[in-house]
Amino acid sequence: MKLQFNKNYLVLAHSLFLIELAIAFIIKTGFIRYTFGDYLVVILLYAIFRGCTNLSVRASALVVLLIAYGIELLQLTPFLTYFNLQDSVAAKLILGSTFQFGDLVAYTLGIISVLIIEHYANNKNTHTVKV
Repeated sequence: MKLQFNKNYLVLAHSLFLIELAIAFIIKTGFIRYTFGDYLVVILLYAIFRGCTNLSVRASALVVLLIAYGIELLQLTPFLTYFNLQDSVAAKLILGSTFQFGDLVAYTLGIISVLIIEHYANNKNTHTVKV
């Protein structure tokens, strides 16, 4: 893996980060806050990976999904307490504090969406229409 910057992915990541911030600070409960935010966060992480590395689409998607699953599974443990972060609002917001199976589903759907979009975007760029 090499460090390699891709402006398009980094612009996407920046835009998604601003959306995530808006969701975190404006919407306090409900589907958009909890489920859609989790769906978007894996897309954000994917865009960061693709924007900063030369990893392939599949490798980036897999790494991001494993990170998301790992953080969610850590929520089954008192890991925030281990690092004395149990009272940190930022740590709870970024890392979460309660395990939800629905979050794993949201992460999975986010990565599936990325793979579908990348598939069609790559096929559009490689196929030409003959008239």
